[in-house]
Amino acid sequence: MGQKINPLGFRLGTTQSHHSFWFEQPKDFSMGLQEDEKIRNCIKNYVQKKKRISSGFEGIAHIGIKKRIDLIQVIIYIGFQNLLIEGRTRGVEELQMNVQKEFHSVNRRLNIAITRIEKPYGQPNILAEYIALQLKNRVSFRKAIKKAIELTEQTDTKGIQVQIAGRIDGKEIARVEWIREGRVPLQTIRAKIDHCSHTIRTIYGVLGIKIWVFVNQE
Repeated sequence: MGQKINPLGFRLGTTQSHHSFWFEQPKDFSMGLQEDEKIRNCIKNYVQKKKRISSGFEGIAHIGIKKRIDLIQVIIYIGFQNLLIEGRTRGVEELQMNVQKEFHSVNRRLNIAITRIEKPYGQPNILAEYIALQLKNRVSFRKAIKKAIELTEQTDTKGIQVQIAGRIDGKEIARVEWIREGRVPLQTIRAKIDHCSHTIRTIYGVLGIKIWVFVNQE
């Protein structure tokens, strides 16, 4: 039986690094994790509420969090000129106040910074959102995947694999479909592979999207 492991956790310390950097006593560790999750969810909810985004999706690749005794530094890696950049300082200040309100942290202040990614379609999270948007608009899943693969090929990646599971195209029986282009060496630890899993709710049920992007080999 195949033993599956998350490609990011498998490569931690070699080609992957953590998205959260902080130290906590063992008894407080779970609280720190919940804090991180709350911050990330709050940012994503804010972006979804303010959906004045022209492309129709968030375009957040990932959110990095660094904690010190008196400061929480949040870095949002985005792919497109979206609402967080439009009114640059005003948008970020509003988001910062929003998160601070949810967060109720007395001792630590929050600082949010935004970093733009040069090649957004090389990021699996952004690709998953793109495919999700296409599927919600009733585009055929093969067409959506092939278009996403074409966009990725323009970013000099070495390979990509996309998998969709669920009631694809509204069929009665759930199934798994996948397409691979190029090389995706999942068992090679030296291979830098980005991965994400994304859930979308459609009118005929929930679909799961998984994407593996082979960036390079060290």
